[in-house]
Amino acid sequence: MDKISVIIPYHKKISFIKKSLNSVLNQTYQNKEIIIIFDDDNQEELKKIKSLIKRKQRIKLIVNSRNLGAGLSRNKAAKVAKGKYLAFLDADDFWKNNKLSYQISIMKKLNIKISHTSYYIINENNKIIEKRKAKLSQTYNDLLNSCDIGLSSVIIEKKLFLKNKFSSNKTKEDYAAWLKISKKIPIFGIKKYLLFWRKTKNSLSSNIYQKIIDAFDIYYNKEKFSLIKSLYSVIKLSFNFLVKKYL
Repeated sequence: MDKISVIIPYHKKISFIKKSLNSVLNQTYQNKEIIIIFDDDNQEELKKIKSLIKRKQRIKLIVNSRNLGAGLSRNKAAKVAKGKYLAFLDADDFWKNNKLSYQISIMKKLNIKISHTSYYIINENNKIIEKRKAKLSQTYNDLLNSCDIGLSSVIIEKKLFLKNKFSSNKTKEDYAAWLKISKKIPIFGIKKYLLFWRKTKNSLSSNIYQKIIDAFDIYYNKEKFSLIKSLYSVIKLSFNFLVKKYL
């Protein structure tokens, strides 16, 4: 049984991290380690997290000396991870207890290096408000049109990730990585709903203006699109997001 390293970046999610952490500790898959990377300056919250993980040997805590952002924090944790596979979980999301075992069994059976799953979108009170169904395969062109990959549902081989790490963008830091990976191999989607992804009012993922800025940066500076193609790609991505949201 290969080890899975679960990486949880932390920034101002003290109300939710206990539920997230418990969803990992209660996984039916046993060979795992948990890395929490504290990317905050609130010392009281750091004390609470230390108390929460006290005497739990499989949990490693990394404290950033300065704020790096979620993407770079995950990259930092990935470098010290001991698992063959990496699984990502945001500190306000949580998993069904068979998530790792179900997902990794399919990846092993089909010789898949990266996969994601369908997921529920919940509010701050754990009420399901939307759903996202994973597509069987996400190619580069698919992702340019619409990104339906829930970051907290992804499992990826560590070797593959370290060659295609997250960007430093405030949002969509994972999108840049998925685009790079999908140029080489399709990203496999698992239909089963195994993740509860939390949407909060103040989260960066809810900041549409920031998403537009970061999407343009990814197209223009990282994918090296022309100015016109970058603007067109942002508009197309935004339109497809609105279609998914309101239709």
